[in-house]
Amino acid sequence: MQTDPIADMLTRIRNAAAIANATVDVPASTFKHALAELLVREGYLKSVERVSEAGHPVLRIGLKYGPKRASIIHEIKRVSKPGRRAYAKAKQVPVVRGGLGIAVISTPQGLLVDRDARRKNVGGEVVCEVW
Repeated sequence: MQTDPIADMLTRIRNAAAIANATVDVPASTFKHALAELLVREGYLKSVERVSEAGHPVLRIGLKYGPKRASIIHEIKRVSKPGRRAYAKAKQVPVVRGGLGIAVISTPQGLLVDRDARRKNVGGEVVCEVW
């Protein structure tokens, strides 16, 4: 049993990018699918699709690479953890790497990147940071 499925997903993406895999499979959930879709929209991932592997729902995530197979994702880390949740008010939403990265915020309006949360003036749980 996993205690933190989001951290598991981020670790699988990080490990697959380190060895330049084209895709990585992650056990499916609605939250993970929304997170992967957000990362696709922001240009960090190539694609995400729901498939069935041996009767279990799986997200097949396509990784994105630049020239010479350099990963687009330099680092992806979990901020809010089950043992220590991290929340940010609307005025305190973090800026990642001076605006070069993104922070994913779980808000009442759904998952948002840091700049959208600031623009909409909402806070929430800081799920992860990507750059």
